[in-house]
Amino acid sequence: MNERKAQLTGAEQVAWDLTDLYAAIDDPAIDRDLDEADARADELAQQYQGLIASLSPEEMYDLLEAYESVHELSRKVSAYAYLDWSANTENSASGALLQKAIERASRLNQKLVFVELEWANVPDEVAQAIIASPSLAQPGSRDGSSARPDYRHWLEVVRRYRPYLLTEPEEKILAEKAITGRNAWSRFFEEVHGAARYEFDGELLPQQTVLAKLYDQDRDVRQRAAASLTAGLKRLSRTTTYIFNTVLADKASDDQLRGYPTWITARNMDNEVDDDTVEALINATTSRYDIVARYYRLKRRLLGLDELFDYDRYAPLPADHRHYPWDESREIVLNAYERFHPRMAEIARKFFDNHWIDAAVRPGKRGGAYSHGVVPSAHPYVFLNYEATPRDVMTLAHELGHGVHQTLASAQGLLQASTPLTMAETASVFGEMLVFQDLMSREADPEMRLAMLVGKLENSFATVFRQISLNRFEHAIHTARRKEGELTAERFSELWLETQRAMFIDSVTMTDDYGIWWSYIPHFIHTPGYVYAYAFGELLVLALYARYQQNSSDFADAYLDMLAAGGSDWPHKIVEPLGVDLTDPNFWRNGLQMLDDLVTEAEELAG
Repeated sequence: MNERKAQLTGAEQVAWDLTDLYAAIDDPAIDRDLDEADARADELAQQYQGLIASLSPEEMYDLLEAYESVHELSRKVSAYAYLDWSANTENSASGALLQKAIERASRLNQKLVFVELEWANVPDEVAQAIIASPSLAQPGSRDGSSARPDYRHWLEVVRRYRPYLLTEPEEKILAEKAITGRNAWSRFFEEVHGAARYEFDGELLPQQTVLAKLYDQDRDVRQRAAASLTAGLKRLSRTTTYIFNTVLADKASDDQLRGYPTWITARNMDNEVDDDTVEALINATTSRYDIVARYYRLKRRLLGLDELFDYDRYAPLPADHRHYPWDESREIVLNAYERFHPRMAEIARKFFDNHWIDAAVRPGKRGGAYSHGVVPSAHPYVFLNYEATPRDVMTLAHELGHGVHQTLASAQGLLQASTPLTMAETASVFGEMLVFQDLMSREADPEMRLAMLVGKLENSFATVFRQISLNRFEHAIHTARRKEGELTAERFSELWLETQRAMFIDSVTMTDDYGIWWSYIPHFIHTPGYVYAYAFGELLVLALYARYQQNSSDFADAYLDMLAAGGSDWPHKIVEPLGVDLTDPNFWRNGLQMLDDLVTEAEELAG
């Protein structure tokens, strides 16, 4: 009984309240909102279809306001359905609502696809006149009494896709087929892994619980957890391999139909960066894998091991044995946010006080963590699987950073509240940095400081180097699928081990069992090409934090202004006021050097 009590996290009853969106999954308001969205879409099509090239700037603004409000109704339902299903992927009624929301959203998009298609094909001189018009360039209501969104950037971004857009009938067909295509496989992947159980010490545990044991101080526990995960993933490998092959083939087909030159081009366009910038990030990071190897050689010595295996990577140092109950974690994060800027803490506190967080670990709940921005007229929700480890404190800080960002950016309206993925990780990683630096400043014990620094380094490595190594795996499997046809599980594993071993050089022994661990990572399925955005965000945050240390008095307000800008401008312009130049070729190298310096600090503390 005492052992069981010692394992309590304090988050066992921390569940979100979704009634701000809908009363329940059978709330009649869900169908009412979907039907109203459909009716408004029909009205928009009647009023504007075929006429966008002839609209005045004022008429274009009215169209976009109406277009945004229709999507807001639909996305509110979709967000609610996804949140409800995430908390219990085994509930068939939740799954049915999610599928209904996906299908209705797809058909709504088909009704409104003419807006982006027609706008993308408006002659350049007409489009530039609209974008430059004071009606769009000076946001504010017609009577000047209140602010309103400025849609100029959204209009600019849509036109970039002109070379890759199909005809309206073709776009509608692709949207319709996606329901039973990649979207369906993505949901199936989550349900398969959400329902899976892994045998550990005579118990059948969910994946998230077994993964948490890889952070255990006892090496035997880590080794058995790795063996348990490997065995479970191998049992699922036939299903997972088929899902991966299908999603890869689907993307290859889309890219070919649209004429994208590479598998990553579509993602780069969504991220509002060019292929060359992403290539520079990847090359800079892979060229500094020596930092990773140097750190893990240090860690092997600190752990007193002759050889470091894949299941030892996240082993805590002897001093790093802290257990962080939920209430303590809450205060740590809020205090760090408060020290940076009271407004950050004020927003973050609402998530706790208003039950906007789901943190308990439960059977059937999907793994991982996220913050869902929902829609600007509502508020975000944070999803966690809280195990009371030091890593979980950082995850809480990370997701609340997203939540603060989404809250501040909501003033930009639905079309421009969301940032590209490259900027989406900025606030979250910055939140982690605030908590880390706050904890370090209050810790006097050198052994604890070393343990904390090691934890931060491993988080940064997971965000920068590991994500780029995942990108290299993605590049390998997309390329192989297009050249070789359907891939076997063994071929996936071969490419996985090749790209992961490259990161560690000779500092960590990657066992053959580790070869199947590609198969549970959801980003490869949900958002192909996503992972490099984490590295982009981490290196950007290192630059921003350096600016903060140099000029803390003015930085915090400017930082919140940056978050409030959402996706209303190009990323390099949004960060300009903070003294960061994303176009500088040395930008990535400077960030990587800061990680090198942190390893040096760890070596000195260890000495």
